[in-house]
Amino acid sequence: MKVRVAHLYPDYLNIYADRGNIAVLERRARLRGHTLDVTGVGPGDGLPDGGVDLFYVGGGQDREQALVAPDLAARGEAIRAAVAAGAALLAVCGGYQLLGRGYRGRDGSWLAGAALFPLETVAGETRMIGDVLIECSFAPGAPQTVAGFENHAGRTLLDPGAEPLGRVVAGFGNDGRSGYEGCRVGTAIGTYLHGPLLPRNPWLADWLLARALENAGAAAALEPLPDELERAAHAVAAQRARARGGKA
Repeated sequence: MKVRVAHLYPDYLNIYADRGNIAVLERRARLRGHTLDVTGVGPGDGLPDGGVDLFYVGGGQDREQALVAPDLAARGEAIRAAVAAGAALLAVCGGYQLLGRGYRGRDGSWLAGAALFPLETVAGETRMIGDVLIECSFAPGAPQTVAGFENHAGRTLLDPGAEPLGRVVAGFGNDGRSGYEGCRVGTAIGTYLHGPLLPRNPWLADWLLARALENAGAAAALEPLPDELERAAHAVAAQRARARGGKA
C-alpha cells in the first residue's frame, strides 16, 4: 500500500533533525511491505493530488515560523477537514504551535495559526530545555511512555476539555505548570518533543503509521518489528529525563 505524505515546509521547519521522523516512518512502512510517497510542500505549493494520508510538520526558529505561518493558516480548513476524515498528522514544536489558533509574541504581536488544535501559545521569558518523559493513555490497558527533548520559550495553553498527548512525568511540557504535554485531536498529534521523536518511541511511530494506512484503505494491524535498539534508546532517554528530577 502506498501512503501519501505531505511534509509541510521541510526547507523551513527542520530543527533538531526533525526530518528523521519521516525516515523512521518510511523504514517501518517498508519493513511491512508498504511505501511512503513523500511530497515536500512549501509556501504556495498545492497539496498532493489524490489526497493526503499523513501530514508532517517539524519545528523551526521564530523567523522561519513567521515566514510560513500565513501559508499554514490559509491551509487550516483543508487540514482540519482531512484530519476529520481520518488523515494522520504529527506536528513538532513550532509546527505544533502554529497548528493551534495562534502565537502571541512578547511584543504583543499575534501570529494566526491553522486552528486544528484547541490551544493558544504565548511567548515566555525563559526557555524550557531538557529531556522529557510523558505518560500516554491511547488505549485501554497500561499507559505507554514517550521520551524526547524539549527546547521552547512558548507556553501552550490547552482549552478546557482539550486532550493532551500525555501527562508529564519529568520535564516541563506545554507550559511548565499544567502537567500536560502536547495535544491530540483524533488522528492528529502535536508535541514539543524533538530529537527526533519517533526513533526512540516506536509504538508512537506505529500508531501514526496505522492511522495513515487506515486512511489509505489498508488494514491498520501492523506486524511487530524487532525493536530492541529502539527500546534501548527509549530506556536511555527515559532514564535521562527521570534523572532531571521529578515532574514539571
